[in-house]
Amino acid sequence: MTNSSLLWLRVATVLYAFGLVHAALWLTRQRDSLFRVSFGAFAVGSLFHLVSITEEGLQQGRFPVSDIFQTLSLCGFLIAASFLFVYWRYRTASLSVFIFPLVFVLAVMAGLSSSFPGWSSPTVRSASLIAHIIFILLGYAALLFTAVAAVAYLFQEQQLKSKNPRGLALRLPPLGTLDELISSSLSLGFVAITIGTVIGAVWAFVEFGTKWITDPRIGISFVTWGIYLALVFFRVTAGWRGRKAALLAIAALCCSVVTWITHVGILAG
Repeated sequence: MTNSSLLWLRVATVLYAFGLVHAALWLTRQRDSLFRVSFGAFAVGSLFHLVSITEEGLQQGRFPVSDIFQTLSLCGFLIAASFLFVYWRYRTASLSVFIFPLVFVLAVMAGLSSSFPGWSSPTVRSASLIAHIIFILLGYAALLFTAVAAVAYLFQEQQLKSKNPRGLALRLPPLGTLDELISSSLSLGFVAITIGTVIGAVWAFVEFGTKWITDPRIGISFVTWGIYLALVFFRVTAGWRGRKAALLAIAALCCSVVTWITHVGILAG
């Protein structure tokens, strides 16, 4: 990307960050008091994003999809524009919990397309990596609680339907408590893993340059985040409970194990 188009994209990313804050508060506190502010910032950010794409296309003299970064940028903008149209047409804000984090992460990834001189010091490098690992571990721990609680919810529900609960079912928390645990751990975990993923992407960008995007160890991290995002989306908008929530949580947990194994390789390197 050219310097000016990259600048506009990063301005858009900063504005998209307001939407991420809104999604985090909505998930953890069930409050949408920041929606108007975050929506306004998101709309303005999409305009800067459009300026970035248009300027890049004019500079290149063709449609700006020549590499993965430009493709991610265009994809993020199209998702943002689609959400703005849907909100204008139907006035539904629930999708923002899914769209705002997705567009923000896509914009962050697209903005990491130019070279960087390197770390200012080994201390900054280590601190960034440690911060990434801490947030990711917090997210994985919350995901583990989510998966366990979801399986317990499913088991308890089946026992209650049988009208003859016994054994372990009598010792498990009630369904309402398990459901609250699932929502709380899922929300906090998603916030943590999103922050950890963004820090990890920036760390990989500084460490490996623009080649970071093709590293499969980095790719699996975004796959895990995407599954986590899907889990949050279906939980919030579709009200997934029981079997569906348990299976998706277990799938996300298995993917996180693979991701952590790759993190061990990065840390060792």
